[in-house]
Amino acid sequence: MVVRVTLEIALRREFDYSVPPELESRIEVGSRVKVPFGPRQVLGVVTDVLQDAQTTHTHLRPVLKVIGAQSPITPKVLKLARWISAYYCCPPEIALKSVLPEAVRQEEDGWRERLYVRLSPRGDELPKLTRRQIEVWNIVEEWRALPLQRLLELCGCTAETVRRLEDKGLLTIAPQVSERDPYAHEHILPTQSLPLNQDQARAFQAICQAMEAARAVPAAGAATPAGVFLLHGVTGSGKTEVYLQALARALEQGRGGIVLVPEISLTPQTVERFKARFSSGPLQTLVAVLHSHLSAGERHDEWHKIRQGRARIVIGARSAIFAPVDPLGLIVVDEEHEHSYKQEEAPRYHARDVAVVRGQMEGAVVVLGSATPSLESFYNVQRSRYRLLELPQRADDKKMPLVRVVDLRQAARGERGPPVFSPQLKEAIAQRLERHEQVILFLNRRGYSTSLQCPKCGFVAECPNCSVALTFHRHSQRLLCHICGHEAPAPAACPDPKCRNPAIRYAGLGTQKVEDILGRLFPHARIKRMDSDALQRKEDYRRILGDFRAGKLDILVGTQMIAKGLHFPNVTLVGIIHADLSLHMPDFRAGERTFQLLTQVAGRAGRGDVEGEVFIQSFTPFHPAIQYARRHDFAGFYEQEIEFREQLRYPPIARVALLTLKGRNEDKVRFSAEHARRELETLLSTPGASPGPETPAPAEDLFAGKEAGEAGPPSASPPASAARALPDLILAGPAPAPLARAETFYRYQIMLRTRLMSRLSQRLAQFSETLRLPDDVTLTIDIDPANLA
Repeated sequence: MVVRVTLEIALRREFDYSVPPELESRIEVGSRVKVPFGPRQVLGVVTDVLQDAQTTHTHLRPVLKVIGAQSPITPKVLKLARWISAYYCCPPEIALKSVLPEAVRQEEDGWRERLYVRLSPRGDELPKLTRRQIEVWNIVEEWRALPLQRLLELCGCTAETVRRLEDKGLLTIAPQVSERDPYAHEHILPTQSLPLNQDQARAFQAICQAMEAARAVPAAGAATPAGVFLLHGVTGSGKTEVYLQALARALEQGRGGIVLVPEISLTPQTVERFKARFSSGPLQTLVAVLHSHLSAGERHDEWHKIRQGRARIVIGARSAIFAPVDPLGLIVVDEEHEHSYKQEEAPRYHARDVAVVRGQMEGAVVVLGSATPSLESFYNVQRSRYRLLELPQRADDKKMPLVRVVDLRQAARGERGPPVFSPQLKEAIAQRLERHEQVILFLNRRGYSTSLQCPKCGFVAECPNCSVALTFHRHSQRLLCHICGHEAPAPAACPDPKCRNPAIRYAGLGTQKVEDILGRLFPHARIKRMDSDALQRKEDYRRILGDFRAGKLDILVGTQMIAKGLHFPNVTLVGIIHADLSLHMPDFRAGERTFQLLTQVAGRAGRGDVEGEVFIQSFTPFHPAIQYARRHDFAGFYEQEIEFREQLRYPPIARVALLTLKGRNEDKVRFSAEHARRELETLLSTPGASPGPETPAPAEDLFAGKEAGEAGPPSASPPASAARALPDLILAGPAPAPLARAETFYRYQIMLRTRLMSRLSQRLAQFSETLRLPDDVTLTIDIDPANLA
């Protein structure tokens, strides 16, 4: 037997090894192995088994060891990793690493063993025992088996007492694998399915029909567009109940499901709803949870529950899309518009798009849910790539909140500067406190002040590593950079030796300042802040949300982590302090992001019996994103925004590849970027082969909104040399990145736009291998970037 192995070192190649007879029965595609490589021993993944290759391969080095009893990567997930490698221009070994949690990739067994105490078989008579020994015996008899440490806590004795009972043959103490369950101490009450309203029932039936059709025709490498649904439901419309009942149907069919949730929405509240629904009854199954806040041991154990088939439903952040659920019947991507589904390091995949491709490969139905869909997904609905399911009303006929837009320019007249709270918002907060209702205040900027400036000489405290100002954090009296983490003590006077003005000012606004001002305006209110500075410990998030749900808090101030995934019926007022923060970013998606964020935050209000009210404070109150958010009008926003995208050929009309070069010498980076541009023009001018089998173009159709091989409308000025190979290509740059310097690195960007991204990805992979750059300048390629900064 000969196996082909992809090693965990970035070589973009596979290597053949012979398999010793004693290991042949344990090796299959997807097995992790240890092999010799030069003088070293390295780990890798078996990507192919060549049974009849012995005669053509001579002097092969042998596989040294098979890691684990079960192959961690299924053939289906291996195929998905190959697609990611080809489409997102990254080495196969990097793609393979991404599909396994680091805790599972270790050579040593990651299970935790603990000493357990059990009753030993015995006769009817107990020997003579001391009072303390009888207490221990009674506890073990009641529990039947329990960890030794837990027994010692319950009986308040020493291990010696238990050992003496073992010596008498009454108890057995032995090591046993003890799984680490992040929700072991949670008491979750089972729930039953809720009755669906007419719109929910229509959506549920459509999803079930697609699952039945997919089961009738097993996956054969191609799926129909009917297998992807966009569930467009307003906030509070009951999308989660549709997900839960669709997952139950998948379980009835003997298949599993994956639910993707943005990291910031992965609240205990969300996880509890899924665990409660499937914790009992005929469809009882374990629900595994995968996200970055778990410890390495918890991630290891949760992943193995899935691989062993004990957990058939997985809920998690973007990496959960690789969970080894088999067979897979349903993939749900909740809040599909969230840009946190995009991975910022290699492989730079987008979990929503990978979900669509995995659903196609495995014959699973994919449901993309959102109150504010991404333009890419809605464009695919318009192009008949996806099927639209709509939930236009809130569940239980609750009214959408009344949204008021406050012009901060008017509120600032007669004041020394723009107020943090307009008179209207202040009055609304006071009314809610009198009525014992709850308030959420949103500002997507942490810290106290955004900059420190001297009014005399104009000095601004800037980060020495990045092209941004330092943010003042009052509690620690420190200046922090939110890009690289640089810290400096806050000065009492201007640091400029020629000035030394003691009247240095802190300008701008952050959540700490909002909390401080609230405490002075409403001294009797119970106020808590939720941002990454306030949540230092793992359990802080759960504790603060639990207190808010229990009514122990009146006002919750926070960043985008409170914008979605939360359901608090007693919240009747939401205040958005500055709606303009994300509106004027140098990104073509700025308007879309602002509309989505405002709509999502507004959706936290009015989920109980009292109608909700939302105040949006803005310096540009008539901007379309704000006005359409005020009216909860997604269709209107889409129509005006898609017109702008069509004019400039931005996604979803075309696709974007962003090349970023960075280094510590700005001149060298700029020169390298200009050289890369010339090399690109030369490479892209030569006609290339059509997409090969490693890049299945039909899968791209489902989320690209464009047929494979179909060129878009001619650009205004396409590079003449590129027209033969990529007729619609637009190449822009190089230019400094919007964040020109970050973490001491200067950054230049080249942007490419085309509708033929599979073909361009192949060319860019070739380009990255052949381009010669100085040792201290690096190139990254980001396909379908979510952030242009």
